[in-house]
Amino acid sequence: MNGRRNGLRIAAVGILALFGLSIAHAQDAGYPDKPVTFISDAAAGSSPDVAVRFAAEGLNTLWRQQVVLINHPGANGSIAARAAADAVADGYTLFTPSLSTFVALPTVAPNLPLMLPRDFLPIGFIAEQPMFIAADPALGITTLPQLIDRAKRAPGTTSIAISGIGRMTHLTGELLQEQAGIKLLPVPYTHGPAAALGDVAAGRVSLIVEGYSGIIGAVKAGQVKLIAVASPQRLPEFPDLPTVAETIPGFAAAGWVVLLAPVGTPEPVIGKASADLAKALSDPDIKTKLATTGSYTHPMTPDQVLAFVAKQQQTWLPVLQKVSTQ
Repeated sequence: MNGRRNGLRIAAVGILALFGLSIAHAQDAGYPDKPVTFISDAAAGSSPDVAVRFAAEGLNTLWRQQVVLINHPGANGSIAARAAADAVADGYTLFTPSLSTFVALPTVAPNLPLMLPRDFLPIGFIAEQPMFIAADPALGITTLPQLIDRAKRAPGTTSIAISGIGRMTHLTGELLQEQAGIKLLPVPYTHGPAAALGDVAAGRVSLIVEGYSGIIGAVKAGQVKLIAVASPQRLPEFPDLPTVAETIPGFAAAGWVVLLAPVGTPEPVIGKASADLAKALSDPDIKTKLATTGSYTHPMTPDQVLAFVAKQQQTWLPVLQKVSTQ
């Protein structure tokens, strides 16, 4: 009798396991069967926003479902993070935070920085965006060495637009001042680069640090002058633009955007979304569109995203600690 009961228990466990696998497979195979919402912490028109829209374009084609992008800028990303965290964990509301949401000043964003996988589950990597340094053309500065020389001769008089305290554009400017041994005059702005860029173009502010897609219009119109890019090597799309590292060896700074899911999202859904994101971003047309706006994709698995974010948080910690004491 005991042997029969044990046999029934084993059979029941087996049936439940197969049932669970069939549900997981159904979640994987059928996802998505309706529109998917991406919540972004970036302002419309900013560099992260542009990159996310290209990723959404690729997924629209692959999924044959609409990806709806909702921008929730403000509070250094905490508004968007809260909205995404409160969403139903079924894969139909995902989060596309930028680096600044993981590398944040507690004094300006008390609920940040985000930690993975405590706050969200990683899905994949969308794009990396090297920071560009641009100047008011009327300033007469065309190279980074000229900027450094000017700033050393008159400390605190060359102004720099800060499009978000604690965000990557701000941290890049701080790192530049530290490693170049100069002092600039910070002019803070909120809600993306538009107002900051307008003041640089009008000659009211000397410099701006931004991803290329955030300043591309002003660059093409001759309203701002690119003087350097903070990529490790010169970019193929900008072969004549020197890197900051050519003047300050080892200097590199880039924003980036990842795709996350609320905690509790089924693993099969995360796996499907991760594989599909990598496939969408490998499309040559999408890669070209990203590159021409100064964004570059590096497909990553969820585990690779986890390791990447942790390394970036450690890399920028010393800069954050210095800024927080100023």
